[in-house]
Amino acid sequence: MEIDLLILGGGAAGLSLARRLAEQGATAPRTVVLESRVDYADDRTWCFWMHPTAQLTHLVRRRWAKVSLASSTERVLVDCAEFPYALLPSAGFYQESCELLAQSERVRLALGVAVRGTPRKVDGLWEVETSAGVHRARWIVDTRPPAPPAAGAAVLWQSFLGAEVECTGPVFDPTVAEIMHFTTGEAGQILFHYLLPLSPTRALLEVTAFAPAPAGPDAFRAELTRFIEQRLEGRTYRIRREEHGILPMGLPTPTPLADTTYVRAGLMAGGARASSGYAFQRIQRWAEMCARSLAEGRGPQAHAADGWVLRQMDALFLQVLRHRPELAPTIFLAMFRQVAPARLVRFMSDQGTWLDDLAIIAALPPGPFLHELFRPAPSVVRS
Repeated sequence: MEIDLLILGGGAAGLSLARRLAEQGATAPRTVVLESRVDYADDRTWCFWMHPTAQLTHLVRRRWAKVSLASSTERVLVDCAEFPYALLPSAGFYQESCELLAQSERVRLALGVAVRGTPRKVDGLWEVETSAGVHRARWIVDTRPPAPPAAGAAVLWQSFLGAEVECTGPVFDPTVAEIMHFTTGEAGQILFHYLLPLSPTRALLEVTAFAPAPAGPDAFRAELTRFIEQRLEGRTYRIRREEHGILPMGLPTPTPLADTTYVRAGLMAGGARASSGYAFQRIQRWAEMCARSLAEGRGPQAHAADGWVLRQMDALFLQVLRHRPELAPTIFLAMFRQVAPARLVRFMSDQGTWLDDLAIIAALPPGPFLHELFRPAPSVVRS
């Protein structure tokens, strides 16, 4: 099969680009999305702040006008009613995306199709061998991770295990999202609990770690069980679903491929914010930009690099967290206590001004950050 564009991987990035292309109607490039899954499940949750630039907000299931952070000695409650904290479940995104693509005559989703081997250029076209035959395309957007998460490949990894729990009686405060409640982790690890109440009897509870090495779900099961039983105070409950994820925090700047007709994108290629792991809205902005470039015949585009100031701030922030993990509760609580919510949201949504940057810097304890300025940055493995 010979087409214009192959999208390898039908996760958040692949589907986001495909649905943008489908919206172009008859002018869209002839596109096939190859996804090895045979079906989609409600396997993850995307959260972000409801900044005016946020996209696909009609798919948001819950939003909170207050968020809390806590350490062993302090709790900070933040009123973020101007830009609420929002939850978007993957099930709704997957369903709507599949429906949009099913209606398109130019963009097709091929489920249950695995890529075999490495794409190669033959007579000016990319040739990809798959479990359903060979595809040839002018352009490729590869959203698959180039390698499994590994220690040393990022400054830190954000690993988590969560469960959506339903209990027999009201126990959760549905007005407050508990986004970082720190607890004691292993040496070198920043461990915290995360609770998003969906109703008085239902919530998503997660255990999250920032650490130099990624961690699988089994590393968190005992802690997640303790967290659930502590918060439910002996009530009977059932687990409706689980989710596990590993997000990069501080990948090296990707080296552009020599052939610009092949582009890498997605979570492991610039789709995640280095200092937080937030990715969904960044991916939406990239999909919009990439689809526009394809419509204009300029070919696919990779994720745009963050500005120099933001890159330096994120890099320094991650160095402090890596070398002084015990300071994480102090640092995060100070930011949310001292910085106006609107400034925080703009900064974390990649929409910050220089005044927002200064406010963030002023809220941070100066000693550890000044010390890190004179320490070499952590080495990372380039792929």
